[in-house]
Amino acid sequence: MPIAGLNVAHVEDARKRGYDSGPMAAQIRSRLSSLTAGLPRTYWILWLGTLINRLGGFVVPFLTLYLTVQRRLPVSQAALMVSLFGAGSFASQLVGGELADRLGRRPVMLVSFLIAPGNMVLLGLARSLPLIACLTLLQGFFTDLYRPAVSAAVADLVQPEVRPRAFGYLYWAINLGFAFAPALAGLIARFDYFLLFIGDAITTFVFGLIVLWGVHETRPKSAQAWSGSSVRGRLRQIGREPILLVFSLLALGFGMIYMQGNVTLPVDMQSSGLGPAQYGLAISLNGVLIVLLSIPASNAAVRWPRFGSLAAAALFLGLGFGLTALAHTLWAYAMTVAVWTLGEILGATIAPAVVADLSPVDLRGTFQGVFGAAWGLASFIGPIIGGSVFERFGSTALWTGSFALGCVISLGYLFLARPAARRMARAEPAHS
Repeated sequence: MPIAGLNVAHVEDARKRGYDSGPMAAQIRSRLSSLTAGLPRTYWILWLGTLINRLGGFVVPFLTLYLTVQRRLPVSQAALMVSLFGAGSFASQLVGGELADRLGRRPVMLVSFLIAPGNMVLLGLARSLPLIACLTLLQGFFTDLYRPAVSAAVADLVQPEVRPRAFGYLYWAINLGFAFAPALAGLIARFDYFLLFIGDAITTFVFGLIVLWGVHETRPKSAQAWSGSSVRGRLRQIGREPILLVFSLLALGFGMIYMQGNVTLPVDMQSSGLGPAQYGLAISLNGVLIVLLSIPASNAAVRWPRFGSLAAAALFLGLGFGLTALAHTLWAYAMTVAVWTLGEILGATIAPAVVADLSPVDLRGTFQGVFGAAWGLASFIGPIIGGSVFERFGSTALWTGSFALGCVISLGYLFLARPAARRMARAEPAHS
């Protein structure tokens, strides 16, 4: 049937003569193919669910404000509630990883995505402090229970050489969602804070439906034979993996430095006469760079040596925070944020891929859980240590110490490279 003077014959003739497949079109198709190569459909379903879930991450950024404004809690009690959320998140990494190996990736995701929304609504309705404390702890647990399972599923689905790109894309989706969520939450909170809990619950539930309808179990059959092993036996097996433990220890130090951007950096900027608005502008550069650079970095990282890249990431992180000692203007602080953001992007892209490469097939979830728990622990002790150093010894000591710790971590990654390569070679037959 002719459409606007064209018929099928005309279109076919144009196609044969190359009008719809010129150099530019071929270049676009080639570029898209290179971006998606090696990433199966199930991976993209998880990617989409992650983006939707993070777009609705309303409550956590506003939890302290909600508790102090709406529930009239003192700042100290509100801070304790946020710490309880972190405690639940820390525990969920270890439990979620173990359950992902025992029960499978899909059941753990469903438990997280289908229980967390109900608990979120109850938290928004809670009035008494003990109930708020209990529900906040549970919310931290169920909100992050799925993380080791998703990371293990990515390791199941994606070949080792593509994993930096796979984890980098997930990291990009998380940060893209986070870039919009606080702004949306601020608008919603003008009408009713309880709507934040409803919106957060809905997006989490949608991720659960996506997993229920679109994600099959990814745990390899060879791993299922080990799912009945005792907890003690699996702990012994982890204890026989010193490379994982050292790698997680380095991640703990990395996370402790990184946490200073949320805790002591705004205080330091305030001492230089720069208020919350200026801090917001400086730290927003972090999100902008992550959105702009994560995809190119993820594609390039597949060609980079794993531990050399992590060593560079630690140096960028330490150098960025170290330069803060010299910063006194908004532009200088923004420059330091740009430097340590490069380290953040490199680390977030490559570190989970290394954990996946190191993992025996039957411990993929557990390994990711141990690694995630190291970051959770960093969120506890990083602010405490950083704040204490800042208060007792001054900002110069803190930022100099951050640079020194970054250098130590960088050397640690370099020293770990050879034994890790040997360990990955032994684990390689299990990657299928």
